[in-house]
Amino acid sequence: MRVALFITCVNDTLFPGTGKAVVSLLRRLGCEVDFPAAQTCCGQMHVNTGYRAEGVRLARHFTEVFAGYDAVVAPSGSCAAMVREQYPKLARPGSKGAAAIAEVAPKVYELSEFLIDVLKVEDVGAYFPHRVTYHPTCHSLRGLRLGDRPARLLRHVRGLELVPLPGAEECCGFGGTFAVKNPAVSAAMGADKTRNIMDTGAEVLCAADNSCLMHIGGTLSRQKTGVRTMHLAEILASTEESQ
Repeated sequence: MRVALFITCVNDTLFPGTGKAVVSLLRRLGCEVDFPAAQTCCGQMHVNTGYRAEGVRLARHFTEVFAGYDAVVAPSGSCAAMVREQYPKLARPGSKGAAAIAEVAPKVYELSEFLIDVLKVEDVGAYFPHRVTYHPTCHSLRGLRLGDRPARLLRHVRGLELVPLPGAEECCGFGGTFAVKNPAVSAAMGADKTRNIMDTGAEVLCAADNSCLMHIGGTLSRQKTGVRTMHLAEILASTEESQ
């Protein structure tokens, strides 16, 4: 398959290793992976803050950049949900923009969706000998409804012990601009999530969104817990040779 990597802003600027892990993983599974250099922000931040016109402009650019691919894979439930759920609401019905969105948006997948629903694979040949707990981020849980897809992939990783996270479905408190507008509430929610993570005895916290991992990871680090945060893609890309 000819697949495009939609890296997302947070990964491109702060977590490039996640993008590299996605490319390594997909190529290992036989996909031809492109990185369209003209890609930009999907516009989620703009639309959520009321800048609809900017969102429309960025949606138009997105459909132009990613047209023609068999699939577009994003290591982010949040940004994949933006394209699939919000883009159709931005375009005027019957317009060229609406037609372009209808063509591209359904081909945009969060990584675990693509692996399980499109490639039909659960064992990706990964090796990661650590105790791991998984946090289902809000957009992946309630937007894309990923369900147990990430857990199914993690359970097939050799050496990995997956332990359940108490209160897993509770928001970590990041929420994009929510953390900026409501810092005290955001920090309190992050502290609750951190306590639950510590109760698992996990060495590593895994999630499908680095934005949430960044938020939780800050609290884990300040409390000197010793728990690492890792994106799902980085665990799935791990092999015995990389350990």
